[in-house]
This record gives sequence, C-alpha cells and structure tokens, in this order.
Amino acid sequence: MCAATTSFRDSVDRMFTHAAGLMELPPGLEEKIRVCNSTYTVRFGVRLRGEIQTFTGYRSVHSEHMEPVKGGIRYSLDVNQNEVEALAALMSYKCALVEVPFGGSKGGLKIDPRAWNEDELEKVTRRFTYELSRRNLISPSQNVPAPDMGTGEREMAWMADAYKRLHPDDINAKACVTGKPRTAGGIEGRVEATGRGVQYALREFFRHDDVMKRAGLEGTLAGKRVIVQGLGNVGYHAAQFLSAEDKSLITTVIERDGAVTNPQGLNIDALRGHIQATGGVRGFAGGDYREEGLLALEDECDILIPAAVESVIHADNAERIKCKLIIEAANGPVTADADAILKRKGVVIIPDMYANAGGVTVSYFEWVKNLSQISLGRLERRHEEARARMLVEELERLSADTGLNWTLSRGFKEAFLTGADELELVRSGLDDTMREAFGKMKEVWLANRRVDDLRTAAYVVAIRRISNVYGSLGL
Repeated sequence: MCAATTSFRDSVDRMFTHAAGLMELPPGLEEKIRVCNSTYTVRFGVRLRGEIQTFTGYRSVHSEHMEPVKGGIRYSLDVNQNEVEALAALMSYKCALVEVPFGGSKGGLKIDPRAWNEDELEKVTRRFTYELSRRNLISPSQNVPAPDMGTGEREMAWMADAYKRLHPDDINAKACVTGKPRTAGGIEGRVEATGRGVQYALREFFRHDDVMKRAGLEGTLAGKRVIVQGLGNVGYHAAQFLSAEDKSLITTVIERDGAVTNPQGLNIDALRGHIQATGGVRGFAGGDYREEGLLALEDECDILIPAAVESVIHADNAERIKCKLIIEAANGPVTADADAILKRKGVVIIPDMYANAGGVTVSYFEWVKNLSQISLGRLERRHEEARARMLVEELERLSADTGLNWTLSRGFKEAFLTGADELELVRSGLDDTMREAFGKMKEVWLANRRVDDLRTAAYVVAIRRISNVYGSLGL
C-alpha cells in the first residue's frame, strides 16, 4: 500500500469511526458529530504588481455544539477543502478533550507567503479578513481564527485591526482572533504555547510508570534521545525546552533541505540561528548533514517528534520506524495505515489532538483576557506578595524570639515573595490542562480492553463530551 492511499481526511475519519464504534451512541449521533457543518470557499482579487491577483480561501466549521468555534488559518499552496475540513474536525475533538469551550473550525488561503513582500501580504490578509467578516466567519462570539502554518502574530494583528475597522462599535473586537502580539491584545506565552504543551505532555507521560512500560521506557526525560522533524515555531520550542530544561538529547533535526545529526545532542538555539541565516540545516557546524532528511525518521531514538506537516509517517515507512514513543506535535503526521503498523510493533503514540493542544488552550486564555479587558494576575499579584511577606516576616520574628537565629536563603525569599505574572499563570494553566486531559485518556485506555491505544482513548473522551453537550441540547 502506498502512502497516497490514505489522505489526511480519511485518516481522521477512520480514527473517529474506530473510536465511535466502541461507544453506544444514540442513532444518528455518530454521523452528526463526524461531518462538517459547513465549508465556505471565497475567491477574491487584490491588485498587486500592476495586475489583479486572485486568491482562494477556505473556512470550515466542523461543529457548533459550543460557540464560538475556534481554529487556525494557514497560508500554503497545498491548502485544499479536504485538508481544512479534516483540521476543523480535529479541532472539535481537541477542544473537547482538553475542555476548552469552543467548537471546531479551520481556515486556509492558497498562497505562498514567501513569494510576497510584507506590504503585499498585508493587503491580501486584510482583504481575506473582509471576505470572512462578510460571512460572520470571524467574530469574537462566533468564529475566532488563530495562527497556523505560514501565519503568525503579524497576520493576526492585521486581521484584528481589519475586523475592528469593519466593526468599530464592537467592544470585544480584540477577541476576534488569538495569537496576536502582546502589544495588540495578545497574551504572554502564546508563541511558545504549542511547543510548551508538547513538553508538558511528555512530562506527564513520564510521570506514569505503567504507561512508560508499554513504550519500553523508564526513568526520566533526561538523556532520552529525541528526533525532531521540523524546527518551526512548534518544533523549536519543544526541542529547546526539552534540551535546556529536561536535559533530553536532541540528536537529529529534520528540515526541508535535509537532516543534521549529533549523538551528543544538538545546540538548538545555534541551529535555529543557522536556519534563519541560511534557510536550512546544510552547513551547520554542530552536526553531520544528510540530504535525504526524511530518512532520518527511521533512525533509532527514544522519542520521535514530527512537528511539521501531516502524513510524514505512512504505510511505506512505518515498518522501518525505530523509536519507542511518537508524540505528534503536528496535526496528522501519522496516517491511519501507519498507525496500525506502529501499534502492532509496540510503538506508543501520544496523539496530536492532545499533544499539540497547547496552542488552543493558551488561545482560550487570550480570548478570555480580551473579553475581560484585563491581564491575568493584575488583580491578585500584589495581594499574593503582601500575604507571602507577612508569612516570611512572622517566621523570621519567631526565629529571633526563640533564639534559633535561622534565616531563609535570599533566593528562596525572592522567589517566594514574587507574585505570579501573566506568563507564569499561563504556563500553570497549560500544565494543569495537559495533566487533566492525560489522566482522562489514561483512565479510558487502561480501563477498557477494547481501547488499545492513547489515540482511541482520546477520541472516546472527546466524542463522549461532544455527545453529552448535544444530549443536553435535546439532540
């Protein structure tokens, strides 16, 4: 079977159907949850370089069991309706799994962002925002886009400004998109969020000996050999956090132009600087270069992190994958055919709908911040510091009165007497979200013999929650 036989959409549908078949859903509800509610195709022209350039964009709404619906917008020439609908479905399941109160949506624009300069991209983005706004496909209360592949803070700032100009009386206009720059209503920690979520997901996995045993792993993340495919925003932050904070060894990084390997661990910051300067990993002095980058997916390692695009692990290469654990930082990097092969080989997969949920989780925090019109921690931070100072001063007084004459270390006092800022609160909320969601997946995985992997467990949890919402609505 060749890789092309299973599309990304087919994989999502097959994985959903497998999980739904293990549940006792009311008649017709499985189909209602599975299908996309609507997909809008827009075609618009923008005058660029002396002529009218026509662009095609999509916005798919998978499920409105909760509103607003949420999902990123990607800029890529590979964008198509099937891909956008599959990603929208995955967003519905992802939000349900991590208990973020959104329905699922996704968007895309067929454009190569590298082919246009900043001014041109801004014109295109603002016109795309206008087309979405006309159809209520961007709105703080109905549909909230976010960055995805090919887009980032810059594009979200343009979209938010364009929406505000179209709706000057909307006091919640900043909440029409998330992933904005901090200066435009964004939130601390959003850029790192998906990569940080990958780190938190791995940390949680390594807290459970029973699930580690299923992957043939033990100990901690320290010293574990890690291969990362794609050193974009998600891959970079995951790799940097794992290497710097958990002492994992990032032995290989795979990029468009090849792969670079160092068994002693790559310097991620240095490698990223090299990629930004040269456009690829070729010529990086800190490792050995190979031109056939995707073959490095088959190298021996403990943990494999596909963090770029979908379907890079498929029926043609799954048998040669030699890792013990895969964590899907990208959406759909493992096809349904490959999933079955890897499961038979004993490779454990931490699924995308859980592993990369950091982005939508922190987007939720940003949306709430925009609606409340106040930054996280502003009301309570100094109160926390004052109460902590009262405790420290009382302990020091008791020490002096009793003649013990002990003192708290300066580093401890500084840390204890400093209230949590927005970034710390965001990280705390994300960590809690990842822990809670993993606990629900593990509970289903280990309690039901018919649920034979974490992916199926994640789908079961998500489908059950969506089903319960529909039930409460009378469907």
